[in-house]
Amino acid sequence: MSTPTGTYRVQVRPDFGLDTAATLAGYLHTLGVSHMYSAPLLTATPGSPHGYDVVDPRAVNPQLGGAAALDRLVGALKDNGLGLVVDIVPNHMGLFQPAANPMWWDVLKHGRGSEYAGWFDIDWDAGPIIVPVLGSPALDDLAVAHGELRYYEHRFPLAPGTEGGTPQEVHERQHYRLVYWREGNERLNYRRFFAVTELAGLRVEDPAVFEATHTEILRWVREGLVDGIRVDHPDGLRDPGGYLARLREHAPGTWLLVEKILELGEPLPPWPVDGTTGYEALAEACGLFVDPGFPTAADVSWSDEAYAQKLDVTKRLFGAELNRLERLGGDKAVLAELAANFSVYRTYLPYGAEHLDEALAKARTEVPADLVLRLRDPGDELAVRFQQLTGAVMAKGVEDTAMYRWNRLIALNEVGGDPSRVGVGPDEFHAAQARRLREWPHSMTTLSTHDTKRGEDVRARLAVLSEIPADWAAAVAGWRETAPLDDPSFEALFWQTIVGAWPIEQERLRAYFQKAAREANRSTSWDEPDEAFEAAVNTNLERVFDNPDLRHSVHDFAARITPFGWSNALGQKLVQLTMPGVPDVYQGTELWENSLVDPDNRRPVDFAERLDLLAAIDAAAAAQQPLPPVDVSGAAKLLVVSRALRLRRDRPELFGGYEPVGASGPAQQHAVAFDRGGALTVATRLPVALAAAGGWRDTALHLPEGTWTDALTGRGVPSAALGDILATYPVALLVKG
Repeated sequence: MSTPTGTYRVQVRPDFGLDTAATLAGYLHTLGVSHMYSAPLLTATPGSPHGYDVVDPRAVNPQLGGAAALDRLVGALKDNGLGLVVDIVPNHMGLFQPAANPMWWDVLKHGRGSEYAGWFDIDWDAGPIIVPVLGSPALDDLAVAHGELRYYEHRFPLAPGTEGGTPQEVHERQHYRLVYWREGNERLNYRRFFAVTELAGLRVEDPAVFEATHTEILRWVREGLVDGIRVDHPDGLRDPGGYLARLREHAPGTWLLVEKILELGEPLPPWPVDGTTGYEALAEACGLFVDPGFPTAADVSWSDEAYAQKLDVTKRLFGAELNRLERLGGDKAVLAELAANFSVYRTYLPYGAEHLDEALAKARTEVPADLVLRLRDPGDELAVRFQQLTGAVMAKGVEDTAMYRWNRLIALNEVGGDPSRVGVGPDEFHAAQARRLREWPHSMTTLSTHDTKRGEDVRARLAVLSEIPADWAAAVAGWRETAPLDDPSFEALFWQTIVGAWPIEQERLRAYFQKAAREANRSTSWDEPDEAFEAAVNTNLERVFDNPDLRHSVHDFAARITPFGWSNALGQKLVQLTMPGVPDVYQGTELWENSLVDPDNRRPVDFAERLDLLAAIDAAAAAQQPLPPVDVSGAAKLLVVSRALRLRRDRPELFGGYEPVGASGPAQQHAVAFDRGGALTVATRLPVALAAAGGWRDTALHLPEGTWTDALTGRGVPSAALGDILATYPVALLVKG
């Protein structure tokens, strides 16, 4: 296996297809990555902006250009010395447009007699397939036309010989039942992705289904089109370990990653993979730049908030899943309580049984002994289904609800993170990196993904607030007088988001705040939008932009903390790019990037700007002209990214080890440094306090003996004084020899 030295994530979509992606090959080579890392490429729902709603796994998505365009992309990448890593979605398929999914269409048409009936995880004993698509409980707007059942723009097949009579009578003869959309969470009888009824679970544990759904993917592997595979959402599978073993058997030389979200201290199961997609690395790198002294006291503790929201979503969103467990002999109330007490996504019995024991110990209700025995039995269908439920509960209850409600410092509210864990000290960070190098040296590291709650540079600027909590509280108190909100928690999210992403377009903030408020499910929600509250949020947002005094105050505060945010952003980026593991750069984040949650983080990227700026940086360096300043252009970040990636690609021998490097002097706590085996990273922590104390003064790095050159500036290192090493940038990448 050829492990990548660095990847670059590209969000291919119908308006940015494979041929367009191929035009990036030269730029990515110059940037320094070894592999392009692509969003899913199989045929997805027409118009899909992300590709995770696959409707036909047997072919390259024609909306992206099809198989011929994939060949052209691979050719362009290889011409530039690059490989390809692809994202695959084995857990589910898209149903939003049934006619676009030939397998699902056939199942709806023929029911249990369909040749594809075994593909989908359907509880056939629970009656006809429930399709929650109606706008009301009534069936008044059904029609039969062209041999199909129609409901406005929705089309459904008819079973052979079932035409004749009223549309309602025809409907009653089908293998499916169209029901009011609000009934889906309670009545659905097929496994889905989280609470998304338009994504139906696949039975890839069946060898025939695995083969049918992976033939195209494995062709790419066999023909050398791809070098790596990223497996989306393995926690939804019936048997993740078994699936990954089968995939590894078919792709033995492929770099294999899983989108496995690990909680603090949770080890990756002993699967035949190369690691995760890096959320735990994100928490470590970001945490280095958060002041551990920031107060996080709240009326409700984080653990209580997380428990409450997990319990709520289990009952509110996962009634259908609880019903299925009840049909297997489980007690719905008890199982909901247990799911709410899980501190991780799931067990993988018999591996991880201690997490079940922890939930049993914390349960606030009595759990019958016979149920405990069943839940511990890897072969019991109830235990299998319960494991698939807890991951969905964790994702919806914590990531998609509690993290929008508990908003003390939203830089910490990230996938796989713990908002009550304030800061990661250097010693803890170094221990984590030594462990990663020892156990999962080829795991991916990241700071931004298509699923992160906010962009890495927004997070870096918000980390500055952890150093100035009193100043921040005073600023918000002043702004609240002009633009108050009745929901204190959402108000905290509102102001942090604006300052963290400023300057930002008003419409982007409006869309984000609507999503964030509805996800929080407190003052408004997706099912029951509160027009008055949402109007109040929009009114306040308009005041931020239209009230000159308020706008100037927000602008001035953001401007005050921005240079410190840039310091944090460069620090966490260099740390992420050089720490153990394989670094990924999410599209566009080689410059300053103020994205919020999806779909905001899938906005088009100006690659021409980045290519031109990188060429200018390289030309200036070759001519020994002045280095780019740390300013609004983001050129300094592009310099850091390109130099770190190139060094990892061109001199991998410098990155084989890991040794912490300490410092001595009055500001020693503001430096974090480590030597990877000849490449030595230095970054500045807590820059506000550092500046207030007078800078580095006579603080010195414990620089190993030898001659060192800074790969960022091209200059030799004159001394071990941190004031000299970090005279140009708040970071340095020193190379020995």
